[in-house]
Amino acid sequence: MNTTFRMALLGTLLSLYSASAAELIMAKDGSGVYGYKDTPVLPWCGFHVHDPDRPAPRRVAVAPLAAPVPAPADAIVLFDGKNLDRWQKSDWKLEDGCVVAVSGSFATRDAFTNYQLHLEWMPPKEPAKEWYNRGNNGVLLMGVYEIQIFDSYTEKLYPDGQAAAIYGQTPPLVNVCRPPGEWQAFDIVFSVPKFEADKLVEPARVTMWHNGVLVHLNEPIHGETGHRIQPAYNKKVSQGPLVLSGHNCPVKFRNIWLRPL
Repeated sequence: MNTTFRMALLGTLLSLYSASAAELIMAKDGSGVYGYKDTPVLPWCGFHVHDPDRPAPRRVAVAPLAAPVPAPADAIVLFDGKNLDRWQKSDWKLEDGCVVAVSGSFATRDAFTNYQLHLEWMPPKEPAKEWYNRGNNGVLLMGVYEIQIFDSYTEKLYPDGQAAAIYGQTPPLVNVCRPPGEWQAFDIVFSVPKFEADKLVEPARVTMWHNGVLVHLNEPIHGETGHRIQPAYNKKVSQGPLVLSGHNCPVKFRNIWLRPL
């Protein structure tokens, strides 16, 4: 698809979407990135939530994932392609050794605190018609803090909503998305927030690799994540399930394991 046609198509989609929702704005630099300017300003960086003018992470090419990464001996294997015994019931599907997203949440039966997490995911090769659902999914740490899954190889979504972003807060350091239809890998080291009574004394933090490349280093999470919201620590929790978030886009997952720390 050439650039002129793509921009015209995106303009049409934006017009249709903005008729029934908040207005989407194109980045001032002509890059084709789109987002919002009517959202709260994030105090630690000065950009709006989902700001199209926030600097987009540069692209870094990576080789295809050769094979699933084996779980270490001390890991809890959450999904090995055989069954969904460690997960709560949902409408997600088990197909050909993968779990395929449908709608709603896909949550572990167990709750966890600090951990190292590995999972592999694949956005559909054929993109959804809707711009906002192209490979759209998420990894919700403790069911609260979302690391975004998205087809950021082809789609120029606002930087704090692209793949590997702490959703609505912090973009990844670089964009290392592989093309849709190829396997991607997330490796996440997560530490829970600490509270004294109702007072936050230490935020949650994440160090993360996407496809083997560092994209977050001891990055603070500023509160619950969400669409078009100012993050805050309203939920005073320090343990919770691992949750994958479906949006009726058939993202596939395999080889999910976790090491409690």
